[in-house]
Amino acid sequence: MSSDSFYSMPRIRPTIDITILKGKEGEPGPRGHNGRKGQKGQAGPPGNSCKQHYVAFSIGRRKPLHSSDYYQHVTFDTEFVNLYKHFNMFTGRFFCYVPGIYFFNLNVHTWNYKETYLHIMKNDNEVAILYSQPSERSIMQSQSLMLDLQEGDEVWVRMFKRERENAIYSEESDIYITFNGHLIKPAVE
Repeated sequence: MSSDSFYSMPRIRPTIDITILKGKEGEPGPRGHNGRKGQKGQAGPPGNSCKQHYVAFSIGRRKPLHSSDYYQHVTFDTEFVNLYKHFNMFTGRFFCYVPGIYFFNLNVHTWNYKETYLHIMKNDNEVAILYSQPSERSIMQSQSLMLDLQEGDEVWVRMFKRERENAIYSEESDIYITFNGHLIKPAVE
């Protein structure tokens, strides 16, 4: 046997440095045809859900109220609607959690021969007045307005006492005093 059959010679492959052969880069060619549509990818992480914001309250007061101080906070004792509890029944204030345009409405029953003088308040500023002069007849009075609120703003009602006796009428069995509010348009949609 020859010695060639037991041992084979290793093959030597030359390596070529391709960078030497690379010439000057040419102009890009024309765009090729669109390929076939690929397979559907995996679902991505959940995004921010498009939340529809609703805010609404409707509250009432069964007890009449006579002014005793120069300014007196009006509180309420009956809850008709208080979505997400944005109206705090303990403090008598609506707290804005969702910035936007709101509609508010205050209804009261005047008291015979007594003045009715109330402020609808935004934070510490009076923004609207509900007023009725003393009369021998009691009547229903109403005040409505829209307010542009920021988060943290508060809306509430106070009674304002002047020289005359100021009062609003209600009864335990019926509700003559109501305060309502709802969001018309959120600031961010």
